[in-house]
Amino acid sequence: MSTSVGGYSVSASGLTLRYGPVTALAGVSLGLRRGVTGLLGPNGAGKTTLLRTLATGLVPDSGDLTVLGHDPRTASGRLAIRRRVGYLPQNSGLHPNFTVFEFVDYVAILKEFDDRRRRHAEVRRVLATVGLDDQRGKKIKSLSGGTRQRVAVAMALVGDPDLLILDEPTVGLDPEQRLRFRELIAELGEGRAVLVSTHQIEDVLMLCQHVLVLERGQVRFEGRPAELAAVAAGRVWTSTSRTAGALASWRTATGRYRHIGDPPADAELAEPSVEDGYLLLVEQMSNGRAER
Repeated sequence: MSTSVGGYSVSASGLTLRYGPVTALAGVSLGLRRGVTGLLGPNGAGKTTLLRTLATGLVPDSGDLTVLGHDPRTASGRLAIRRRVGYLPQNSGLHPNFTVFEFVDYVAILKEFDDRRRRHAEVRRVLATVGLDDQRGKKIKSLSGGTRQRVAVAMALVGDPDLLILDEPTVGLDPEQRLRFRELIAELGEGRAVLVSTHQIEDVLMLCQHVLVLERGQVRFEGRPAELAAVAAGRVWTSTSRTAGALASWRTATGRYRHIGDPPADAELAEPSVEDGYLLLVEQMSNGRAER
């Protein structure tokens, strides 16, 4: 399906982008292959800026970027990329007075589906894919938040893109809808590269073959979810009370406390999770800033 360079759908090296005095991306390098990649990071880490840059909505100040074999710095490259990328921003801009069908049909027109019959067939396909075939005549303003989010996902799927870029796609979804979303994205990731920015660690664990952690505009971790969990190996323990000096502690459903940090000598070590590895990274980065 997709055109790639060296097996990568996206290849970035040294991407830097500034908003005035603020450096949003500070030398980001990464490669995306077929499959689902999760993008994690605290608020303000530069995740949305990175996604918008990959989707050609922003132009980096420096660095090299290739998306689906094309250079987004050229007009022809941007056009070629936009034809083959599905992008779901945080604010998808759904028009409240359009029906579901009308809005997705409008997106299909923008995607250059000029033939009406072919375009309407594509709209019906993507609505069926996200489970909205029976909602297509309803106005968007009458839909629940979760259903609106599914309309936004349908919008991103128009044209069967080679690269999907999804910014917080599970926001507003109830547990059943989130499960259906995972099924859909897992299936889509079998034939293309999918980049999902999320605060839901569980989504990364259930969906992603690869994970990136971005902080202060830099990639702080890149690898498999199991490798992110391994960051916290030997640094997670449980006890019956809170341990002073731990980087993070919380009481679990069992009534015991789970801790991350430097365990005491007699600590009862626990198997680390992806969430533990991520929290340890974030705490370490936060403490590093405080020390400076």
